[in-house]
Amino acid sequence: MSELSVDHLLGIKYITKEDINLIFETADHFKEIINRPIKKVPSLRDVTIANLFFENSTRTKLSFELAEKRLSADVINFSAGASSVKKGETLIDTVNNILSMKVDMVVMRHPNPGAGVFLSKNIKASIVNAGDGAHEHPTQALLDSYSIQKRLGDVGGKKVVIVGDILHSRVALSNIFALKLQGAEVKVCGPKTLMPKYIESLGVEVELNLRKALEWCDVANMLRVQNERMDISYFPSTREYIQQYGLDKELLDSLNKEIVIMHPGPINRGVEITSDVADSGQSIILNQVENGVAIRMAVIYLLASKIKKQ
Repeated sequence: MSELSVDHLLGIKYITKEDINLIFETADHFKEIINRPIKKVPSLRDVTIANLFFENSTRTKLSFELAEKRLSADVINFSAGASSVKKGETLIDTVNNILSMKVDMVVMRHPNPGAGVFLSKNIKASIVNAGDGAHEHPTQALLDSYSIQKRLGDVGGKKVVIVGDILHSRVALSNIFALKLQGAEVKVCGPKTLMPKYIESLGVEVELNLRKALEWCDVANMLRVQNERMDISYFPSTREYIQQYGLDKELLDSLNKEIVIMHPGPINRGVEITSDVADSGQSIILNQVENGVAIRMAVIYLLASKIKKQ
């Protein structure tokens, strides 16, 4: 199979295992290019991509921008905080204005779940969801799985625990879909107040004890505590969260095996994980960042090659 089964990347739940394999193979190719002295390829010289970020994001935005530029695409950046969205312009108005500039692809982050799906039904461009509310963040899940594959050889059969604020996390949901699709076993771990009611219906076990979760897993993905999404307090204090769910070197070294540590970033050092864990040999956090560019190049390239056929 040499093309994706979808015209947009709206969420992991819309794609197949074959799509994931194709994205990973394509990312391998681009990873090689990123490590060359000349890091650009002319693949998308005639493609225009608009980055629409209705929510702040430094890392994801930079990663997408870098991926687009490495592929020689023309890039339009649109940061909604500073624009007329503040004046009450609707999502569809904003997008139509941008499309009148003849844009082929839109990379969008939006606070409302389903914003990407809504767009894909109303405009002609190809949509990449860069995060919609607490719903999905597909490229993050892809780069996480890809990073596991690169470190452990395969995702299938691996035991992965996702630790922290599962309730507010689009990273957790997309990761669960992607890992399950590839045949990994998944558990989630964190305070009961941060577990969604429906979580077990996704075929995922809940483990409230961090040590037990770490003793079980091959990989621990430590999520950021998202204070900005919590309108009420879900646990008594940060100190208490750290005591129960923070990972430090002492706990890591006390396990009877080596596990792989991941984090979608940005890290609250000393909260989810301590600096000596983040910077240890078991951490693949920096690999995730590098792999993120290759994965996003692959997604954009594969979607763009479908646009060119139309």
